[in-house]
Amino acid sequence: MRKATFSKNLGFLLLTAGLAEAAVAAPAPAGAKPAACPPRARATAKRPAAKPAPTHTFTLGTNQFLLDGKPLQLISGELHYPRIPREAWRARLKMAKAMGLNTIGTYVFWNAHEPQPGKFDFTGNNDVAAFVKMAQEEGLWVVLRPSPYVCAEWEFGGYPYWLQNVPGLKVRSQEPQYIAAYTRYLQAVGKQLAPLQVNHGGPVLMVQVENEYGSYGSDKVYLAQNKRLFEQAGFDGLLYTCDPVADVAKGHLPGLLPAVNGTDKPGQIRQLVNTNHDGKGPYYVAEWYPAWFDWWGAPHHTVPAARYTPGLDSVLRAGMSINMYMFHGGTTRAFMNGANYKGDTSHYEPQISSYDYDAPLDEAGNPTAKFRAFREVIAKYRPKNQPLPPVPAAKPSAALPVVQLTRSAGLLQQLPAPVASQNPLTFEALKQAYGFVLYRTTVTGGGEKTLKLSDLRDYAVIMVNGQRVGTLDRRERQDELRVKLPAGKVQLDILVENLGRVNFGEYLLQNTKGITKSVTLDGQEVTGWQQFGLPFDQAPTVAKSSAAAPAATSGPVLRAGTFTVSTPTDTYLDLRQWGKGVVWVNGHNLGRYWAIGPQQTLYVPAEWLKKGQNDITVLELLKPQQASLPSLDHPILSELKPLGSL
Repeated sequence: MRKATFSKNLGFLLLTAGLAEAAVAAPAPAGAKPAACPPRARATAKRPAAKPAPTHTFTLGTNQFLLDGKPLQLISGELHYPRIPREAWRARLKMAKAMGLNTIGTYVFWNAHEPQPGKFDFTGNNDVAAFVKMAQEEGLWVVLRPSPYVCAEWEFGGYPYWLQNVPGLKVRSQEPQYIAAYTRYLQAVGKQLAPLQVNHGGPVLMVQVENEYGSYGSDKVYLAQNKRLFEQAGFDGLLYTCDPVADVAKGHLPGLLPAVNGTDKPGQIRQLVNTNHDGKGPYYVAEWYPAWFDWWGAPHHTVPAARYTPGLDSVLRAGMSINMYMFHGGTTRAFMNGANYKGDTSHYEPQISSYDYDAPLDEAGNPTAKFRAFREVIAKYRPKNQPLPPVPAAKPSAALPVVQLTRSAGLLQQLPAPVASQNPLTFEALKQAYGFVLYRTTVTGGGEKTLKLSDLRDYAVIMVNGQRVGTLDRRERQDELRVKLPAGKVQLDILVENLGRVNFGEYLLQNTKGITKSVTLDGQEVTGWQQFGLPFDQAPTVAKSSAAAPAATSGPVLRAGTFTVSTPTDTYLDLRQWGKGVVWVNGHNLGRYWAIGPQQTLYVPAEWLKKGQNDITVLELLKPQQASLPSLDHPILSELKPLGSL
């Protein structure tokens, strides 16, 4: 995870004559030649087969990394391929070069690649090998972070939900079932990425083993087992570990380079690395935080660039290496956001869909004031005859005409076949990863009673005979509600949303979703449930013949419509008048919205719009009569609203 410390080093060594902009050189011995840039891939259509890319050596020197025996200072920025439309990957990589970066860091996300046991997906936005090859084409090196656990403000820290269905399995341990699943996954990743290591002609300089493990445990046998699994998967180049300042000793495996997270103090970096690495470097800050992430109901985090440019300047002078977390955050689309939770004395904090992160590139990939300030610092250390490449123009954005959602259907009229059980079933028991589950039963009414859900995870819309009577929110530690029940038999519906599994800390082992214990009315347990799974792993459909407005209801509703675009351009859906829900455009799940903020808009990338007619669908939980959807040419990430305003 990101401990609350920011700042880091960068340094330079400009590489190769033809690709000077791709790297920056640290001071080299007199007469030494600069190390080579990663080879560019070349078009092969109607040409003889391309020659194999040249291989390189990448090793540890006493104070610096050595590429083909010559000093190389990594100036890296983190980009996550699933958080960026594949069509925009190259544009983001070009921006990285324009700021002076020579390297890209990325996690690899287990739950994206193995959504169900043994079923792998490395296509489309999950084609991590294509992302790495594209970085090479753009003259950038890559630092790869394929450990099964990523944290990254990502659902379950990157673990697939189904690990929780294996009795006795314990993540981040030597437990055999975990190791077996881990091994299968890592072998699949190795087939994709091991051939792209620098010693095989690719751009991958080094590979991270585990991820901030010292913040979780200190089992060196487990870490050694990780190392063996990586080697068996084909990762035969340079391996390293990374941990926050306070946890380096616990998370470091002797023999591997210990990278440090969350500092830009050269003296502290040297001391930590030297202490854990036989008194020598090189010195690499694997996560430097010049920014921070957001969660629902808390203000948008911004960090002035001026607070971190001095630290950046100091590490550049010290000749150390850096990975900036994040250089560009992008968007955590669909249901892939994680959450923080430290126990019953703390609040559950699900993260928002925007991963803007106040990073040098904003959510849409445009340079910010922070980008320009960091670029100025970096430029001071470049050789005078090797200037930075020009900064690409910002993408245009526009407000579209207000979209009228002319078709609608009540969610309760769009249900799949149910699964029956005596007691409520969790998402995991239903083999459902994300989204929503509707719990339905019949109770005897008459008067007002206390409805209690134990243990709710995470947000519930309570309905009596199809009408909403209240909500319960785990963030606010809400688990009970007084409800009026009419006389006779009453249909009780509870729509539960998974707001994101915890992605950091001991609660990784307590991450089931739904109604995880029981439901009672005035202390009497309610049984006889039907569960309707609503994963929304595909965009829902609303029939063309659907009425312009749903039947009078206060329950959740699906609304759909079309809008026309003459020139696809970035835009931001303005959801300030809506309540809570999810939006799909042309089949792409843009993420969640929630009026409590801080996020009030959803980013629609131009790459996902079409010239002509476009489709949009909204799942609205709280304001079913809302039917007009405006847009803006800019995001709103700062407005907070009290719960009572919904």
